[in-house]
Amino acid sequence: MSHLPILPVLLPLLGGALCLFVEHRRFGAIPQRTVAWLSMAATLAAAIALLGTASGGDVTAYLLGDWPNHLGIVLMVDRLSALMVLTTSILAAACLLHACSGWDRRAPHFHALFQFQLVGLNGAFLTGDIFNLFVFFEVMLIASYGLLLSGGRGVRMRAGLHYVAFNIAASTLFLIALGLVYGVFGSLNMAELSARIASLPPADLTIAKATLGLLLVVFCAKAALLPLYLWLPDAYARAPAAVAALFVIMTKVGIYATLRIGQLLLGEPAGELAGYGQDWMAWGAVGTLALGALGVLGAPRLRVLSAYLVVVSAATLFIAFSLRAEAALGAGLYYLLHSTFVVAAMFMIADLVRRSRGDEMRDLTHPVASPAVRKVAGVMFLVAAVSVAGLPPLSGFLGKLALLQAVPEADVAWVWTAILASSLMVIVGLVRAGSNLFWRVPPPLPEVVGAPPATTRPVETVATMLLLVLGVALSLGAAPVVEYTRATAAQLMSPQDYVRQVRDTDPAWRNP
Repeated sequence: MSHLPILPVLLPLLGGALCLFVEHRRFGAIPQRTVAWLSMAATLAAAIALLGTASGGDVTAYLLGDWPNHLGIVLMVDRLSALMVLTTSILAAACLLHACSGWDRRAPHFHALFQFQLVGLNGAFLTGDIFNLFVFFEVMLIASYGLLLSGGRGVRMRAGLHYVAFNIAASTLFLIALGLVYGVFGSLNMAELSARIASLPPADLTIAKATLGLLLVVFCAKAALLPLYLWLPDAYARAPAAVAALFVIMTKVGIYATLRIGQLLLGEPAGELAGYGQDWMAWGAVGTLALGALGVLGAPRLRVLSAYLVVVSAATLFIAFSLRAEAALGAGLYYLLHSTFVVAAMFMIADLVRRSRGDEMRDLTHPVASPAVRKVAGVMFLVAAVSVAGLPPLSGFLGKLALLQAVPEADVAWVWTAILASSLMVIVGLVRAGSNLFWRVPPPLPEVVGAPPATTRPVETVATMLLLVLGVALSLGAAPVVEYTRATAAQLMSPQDYVRQVRDTDPAWRNP
């Protein structure tokens, strides 16, 4: 049996442990960075190999410790999980590069927490049972608490404490939902649950709906769906740039969990439970999209604007996935890749603008005065804004166009209205921000109160450009990416192979 599925979890786990070992002050920052980059490179290589394994359409089940899946951890690798692990690894590499420009020296245990964050993210995308999804969620969240609060004070500590309190409450609901799921269905393995829901007695239908509804509420809270998105803008806007950029993928974990549960447990074989919750999630997504676009339109700072772009992208993905159409699902997965990289780059651009100011509260009220920052940040902002607003010819336009073309005829009116109206509002908000920052004539440098001599840091610029280049590459190489996302959508819409692979791998299924 190949041990490849465990590597994206095991490698950062070992990397985090080694970072803790070498982080003593007498070693300095170089050994920590060396360990972090070796772990990052190995994890990225494992993610690429995992994608190569899954690209043929095979579903791989890995029984950790060779325990039956109803007793131990089972990892499942299909096209979707491999794609998400690779996306996480690429994004993490850019974020690590940005942090190594100097911020990592100011945050205690940064490199160890960063690696443990990858453990939680990759584990959540690979796990095949809901209990271990909860475990990896907690690993991810505990590491994120440390990353957000490390080196912070004042308003960042306040925003961080709100973030911690909200997620602890959501995790408590998650744990309650797990107990209800096990009590109703007698299992927490996703494949086994898929089979048991199909044969659920009518007498248990009401409690099953309440249980699965609570589970969906938890995932929607993690994904920042209305009305549970209010925690996100302030927390993400206050986080350090590298951390906020990595946090962009965290909302995608909630979306991924909703999609996985929706296709495995609430697909066509689920009978009366098929499509349960999709209608209210769709309308919740429309409300989230409207409020997120308003947030972009009225954001006082570039970091806040970037945080609301995360909300807009999450709402767009919920709309795409709630349509339950294969073409819309494929388009949504392409949009997921685009929004992850480009919005993460926006946080890095916002940090560059903030540092050139000396006062982050003046991001959108005063133009950038430093000529060096003005040129570099202006060009990067233009590329990111065109892409994230959905203007041609970049990946945002291709993703939204594919989504609109894939909308079923019965849903054309509300989906087109929501997507196009929100896109217009986002365009206006980005034009306003860009005009204030880079178009207006700045005052002479000596008149800018508190402004230090601002220059760009080459390492941060390279990290930001890497993410923007990935967005451009999604446009230039759209054909193979779209082909993969469509194949992924087809695999998700037919979960029989996923369930069959668990049955064939687990002795408890073969010999009941």
